[in-house]
Amino acid sequence: MIKEVIVVEGRDDLIKVKQAVDADVIVTSGFGITEKTIERIREAQKTRGVIIFTDPDYAGEKIRRTISEKVKGCKHAYMPRDRAIKNGDIGVENASIESIRDALNKVQTEIENPKIEFTMEDIIKYGLADTENASELRDEVGKILGIGYGNAKQFLNRLNRYGIKREDFERVVYRAKEGKE
Repeated sequence: MIKEVIVVEGRDDLIKVKQAVDADVIVTSGFGITEKTIERIREAQKTRGVIIFTDPDYAGEKIRRTISEKVKGCKHAYMPRDRAIKNGDIGVENASIESIRDALNKVQTEIENPKIEFTMEDIIKYGLADTENASELRDEVGKILGIGYGNAKQFLNRLNRYGIKREDFERVVYRAKEGKE
């Protein structure tokens, strides 16, 4: 049983997550997230903690940001896009049981006042921006670290916000560049 309450977007996500793990789940109903739902998430955060596990698309990121802004200290699980696609539809409900478990095993905790460990110079130095394959490399590094995909600025923000250690980051970047996971 996962101690924290997992927050997902829809009913199909709830069904799939419950097939993968034993956990309590709150459904946001997508963009239709109400103040009542936010209050349920706040209460869950106070008593057990919350893991936000939204779809790897624009809407999912927007819902994740909304919850994070209104409920402090949430944990985050990210589903890689390539593991959440079925017939052109992107969502947690399309992921395999194993992919869901893997994403939940890589949960990251948001740090309220993060130390700025990384700068945009690091992102460029390690080939995560301003190179031909920067997007693919960010995607791969994000999968391994469990911080999801983002543009260079978002990726930098997540590295700092989740307190990723420099040695872990460097090890993962080199591993990703070698094509190993």
